[in-house]
Amino acid sequence: QVQLMESGGGSVQAGGSLRLSCVASGFIFSRSTRYCMAWFRQVPGTEREGVAHITHGGGSTYYADSVKGRFTISQDNAKNTLYLQMNSLKPEDTAMYYCARGRVYRVTNGCTHLDVWGQGTLVTVSS
Repeated sequence: QVQLMESGGGSVQAGGSLRLSCVASGFIFSRSTRYCMAWFRQVPGTEREGVAHITHGGGSTYYADSVKGRFTISQDNAKNTLYLQMNSLKPEDTAMYYCARGRVYRVTNGCTHLDVWGQGTLVTVSS
């Protein structure tokens, strides 16, 4: 069974940093050339927003304009873990953050055809 488990959320003041982790089980990053990975976020009552995306081998990344220059997506194949390093956090970054696996990566809009989602981890940024 394929599962994704996020962690690392919490409360931080504006300007601070957090690193989110997403541990995958049931499939192996280094052997899964068909998949891409991504981080999404959602505030209740609003649409889910794709934040950062990465290809299987990590050779290509895609970021939403709202986080460019502040967030970095990466993966550790040895740990089968996806990361999202978030720096210079703003109150508008407050949301539930989810990692997801997808089947199609496009340079124009990142990881799509998402088929597995984690449960989410909450990030709260205070001013």
